[in-house]
Amino acid sequence: MAAFADLRNRARELKVELIALALAARHPHTPWYARLIVAGCVAYALTPVDLIPDAIPVVGFIDDLIFIPLAVALAVRFIPAAVMADCRQRSRAIEARAPRFSWWMWIVISAAWLTAIVLIALWTVA
Repeated sequence: MAAFADLRNRARELKVELIALALAARHPHTPWYARLIVAGCVAYALTPVDLIPDAIPVVGFIDDLIFIPLAVALAVRFIPAAVMADCRQRSRAIEARAPRFSWWMWIVISAAWLTAIVLIALWTVA
């Protein structure tokens, strides 16, 4: 159970860091090249064009697992420390105000997705 709690804390910190990066990209004291790296990282993560296509099992996600964290680390390195500290503080405040989903909400959302997948599978097979 401790590993699960540690994983949850790491995921929450990653969320705070990504929000901080989004805030830092809009900060007036962030250099243009750091903004370019953040924009490139977001574009690479969201576009369907990949260095290795995601359709290839396991290998397709390796480029995402390598390039995106490297780009995030590089962007953080180029953003001034004072700007990043301010953005992290604002990010923690934003994350604290975000609504939390209960376990019941996650069950409802998962059941809706599972129902949709089953109905689509039945529709395509029949």
